[in-house]
Amino acid sequence: MAQKFYVVWAGRQTGIFSDWATTRALVDKFAGARYKSFKTRAEAERAFQAGMPRRTTSAAKPSTIRAPSATDAEKFDVQIYCDGACEPNPGNAGSGMAIYRKGLVTQLWYGHYNPAGTNNTAELTALHQAMLFAEREIATGSSVQILSDSKYAISCIATWAAGWEKRGWKKSGGEIKNLDLIKTAYALYSSIRPQLTLTHVSAHVGTEGNELADRMAMSAVLNKATEFRQYEEPIEVQTILRMRAG
Repeated sequence: MAQKFYVVWAGRQTGIFSDWATTRALVDKFAGARYKSFKTRAEAERAFQAGMPRRTTSAAKPSTIRAPSATDAEKFDVQIYCDGACEPNPGNAGSGMAIYRKGLVTQLWYGHYNPAGTNNTAELTALHQAMLFAEREIATGSSVQILSDSKYAISCIATWAAGWEKRGWKKSGGEIKNLDLIKTAYALYSSIRPQLTLTHVSAHVGTEGNELADRMAMSAVLNKATEFRQYEEPIEVQTILRMRAG
């Protein structure tokens, strides 16, 4: 594994460190911790000398934006935040994802615009896309956590679908809405469930990954992006968080 250098701007001790274990001890559960990894010491030194990057957002005060905890970043190789947006509901829908590796955001995705969608279809679609990404990562031996703020989407796939399937995809009290999408997502979930951690995260409480996935979902709506595509601009977190929230 290539050597990395870690800059800690805010932690129990600040500076440049050459191993993750030391860095983790300095930032884990430290309120307002700010840190980042770099490929070379020269890059790390320049970043440290430049000072802590600003992080602002129109949807949440800068002090309330929180990156993934160091504990979770150490536990999982990959964390996938997924979210859906719909405006109005029902109406123009889109989905988004934010991919983290060892606590640092590395990719953003958005798309699946649907002019006749709902918030629930957007959330289910986002979760399905996250599981497709997770499937590829799991195949390489990576540990993966998916984080969604939709209790509905998580419950459909992880709790209710098994019973619906046993009853011939029926439920008492009426039809199963979004059934085709649920069937597709549940089939994938069943195949990777032993290697996947699926977690609910509260919406719009300043969790960086959730906020970024939200901005991507809204970007899909505003740009009418039907294809699920990777965000190709530089990932400037503070700039992206200023984008319209869903």
